[in-house]
Amino acid sequence: MDEKHIKYYSHHLDRDIEMLVYGNWGYPVLLFPTTLGRYYQAKDMGLIDSVRGLVDSGKYKIYCVDSIDAESWYAKHMNPQYRILNHVQYDKFLTNELVPFIRHECNVGKIGVAGCSFGGFHAANFAFKHPEQVAYMVSMSGAFDIRSFTDGFYDDTVYFNNPVDFMPNEQGWRYGHMKIVLGTSDWDICLASNIRMSNILNTKGIDHWLDIRGWEKHDWPLWNSMFPHYLSRIL
Repeated sequence: MDEKHIKYYSHHLDRDIEMLVYGNWGYPVLLFPTTLGRYYQAKDMGLIDSVRGLVDSGKYKIYCVDSIDAESWYAKHMNPQYRILNHVQYDKFLTNELVPFIRHECNVGKIGVAGCSFGGFHAANFAFKHPEQVAYMVSMSGAFDIRSFTDGFYDDTVYFNNPVDFMPNEQGWRYGHMKIVLGTSDWDICLASNIRMSNILNTKGIDHWLDIRGWEKHDWPLWNSMFPHYLSRIL
């Protein structure tokens, strides 16, 4: 499997963001790491190897992006207002720099986004905020209410990065083109979060697949079985 290490300079973040890219061609999927994870986490934990056949056959090209969670949502040393503003800069990096680069490189109008656990939040938050840039969204054991990270602080910036808040007020037709997967399991600590998000999408008439698996825990064995299954079905 072809692997490339990239340092992408972001003007919004004023620094290089590191990535690992897998595959020479195929439909692009931007893959977010879990809590405080780095760009190489998906490789180290077997998630990339789980989709090796789909990448080697040219169906997908996977972009494993670095996070800045330690400077945003998990920066407990920082005033919550500034944590959120740091995430806003990360979102601008994705929206204005990285995703247009990926779309151009792969010659597509929209991309796929995916992630496990906190990466599932990132994937859903980006897709729901920017449906014009996303055709496929896969969240595996994600949670969708970010308010526990803001220590009681709440403003429009929190609202527009909190899917359980802003999605009930969105227009469902904006997501009619998007294939959405919410993957969870009976033993998943995020089971209730996925059911809640599914109910919100149902209320808005947004088609999606809520996949609740059997007795498996919120961990990599579950996600390594989910990821190839979902990618094999959504294209």
